[in-house]
Amino acid sequence: MSTDRIIADDMYQSPVATSSIPPKGQRTQLLQALLDMDPDLTYDDPLENDMILSMGPSHPATHGVLRILLRLDGETIVSGIPELGYLHRGYEKIAENETYHEFITHTDRLDYLQPVHNNVGYILAVEKLLGIEAPPRAQYIRTMLAELARISSHLVGFGVMAMDVGAMTLLLWCFREREKIHDIYDLVIGARFTTSYTRIGGLAQDITHEGLAAISAFLDQFPERLDEGERLLNRNRIFFDRCRGTGLITAEEALAWGFTGPNLRGSGVPLDLRRDKPYLVYNDLDFDVITETEGDSLARYYVRLAEMKESVKIVRQCIEKLPSGSIHAHEPKKVLPRKERVYTRMEELIHDFMIVNFGVNPPAGEVYQAIESSKGQLGFHIVSRGEGHPWRLKIRSPSFCNLQVLPHLLKGHMISDILAVLGSIDPVMGEADK
Repeated sequence: MSTDRIIADDMYQSPVATSSIPPKGQRTQLLQALLDMDPDLTYDDPLENDMILSMGPSHPATHGVLRILLRLDGETIVSGIPELGYLHRGYEKIAENETYHEFITHTDRLDYLQPVHNNVGYILAVEKLLGIEAPPRAQYIRTMLAELARISSHLVGFGVMAMDVGAMTLLLWCFREREKIHDIYDLVIGARFTTSYTRIGGLAQDITHEGLAAISAFLDQFPERLDEGERLLNRNRIFFDRCRGTGLITAEEALAWGFTGPNLRGSGVPLDLRRDKPYLVYNDLDFDVITETEGDSLARYYVRLAEMKESVKIVRQCIEKLPSGSIHAHEPKKVLPRKERVYTRMEELIHDFMIVNFGVNPPAGEVYQAIESSKGQLGFHIVSRGEGHPWRLKIRSPSFCNLQVLPHLLKGHMISDILAVLGSIDPVMGEADK
């Protein structure tokens, strides 16, 4: 093995001086892309330790799925490139070989911190393609559980960001509250983690009085628990010093890079699909779109914190306004019939057999439906040829798009700032890997 080859392999284990990297033609594509980036940072007295460093995983949600290749001048980041994808899931291709119903279970695994959001986003796209709509009761229940999922996801983002900069206690407090939401899912849905709760034209099952009581009990105590966590973190000088002024991005830059969700609203852009392009029953609910203007890691923390309080308001309104009635649309050839009817009626048995074995058959065409997930805009683009499965399905996953901004956010900062910046973006790699 040549000396150059040894250097190329070793650089993924330890820092390598740029003067020692292999010649052009023997470099990996990622390394060449890093070196080709325009290092517009200049220093009056540069140290002679310009080096390449492979960093990661550093975040619990990036376990082996994200590394960042950095070019450093001393401890200052000159340029950096995120490299994504070792899960090898290939969900978009899987969707082309499964019926519309079968793919619901796969959406749980996209952003595994908020599976209900993924279920809702996907099923709204399928219903748009079919030209049907779930009854109002199902829409309210979907909204309610999706907002609980937003709280659950933000709790993880909130706690993990604090842990990344040294505040471990808050992570444990956040997981304590998140467990309570999982207990509610267990009671309402029958599953704590991979929910698969939605169905075409409705839901897997209705919510019970016991389930509503559990949600109300959670809402009664959660604001006080959240305030405790907020007071704990807001007195932490280290947290503030490490987050204030790091990962800066202006509103114009954030829009140009494709930032969405709390990350975009942290730069002062009040873009929220729940308000700007309403779906489910958000049009009937009163809530505020939270923005901060600083555009740094601390601003993104403030946005998520306040959004959890808005989600509590939304869920309370859903409980108060929850209508009675069916949770399934009356579309015999498109919506799975109830099991008790399948066992007693021949027509329902035939519909069940056809839908389960051959899938629903939407008209040929294409649709795009996006929702405001906790990470940003989660969109599903489905192309149909009138068969029982998608001909093509593409997912606009917010974490994948948000992570592309890392090179911009990291440039000029110190190595120690990476953890605060990455935590403030709140990625989850299940949906970042295609």
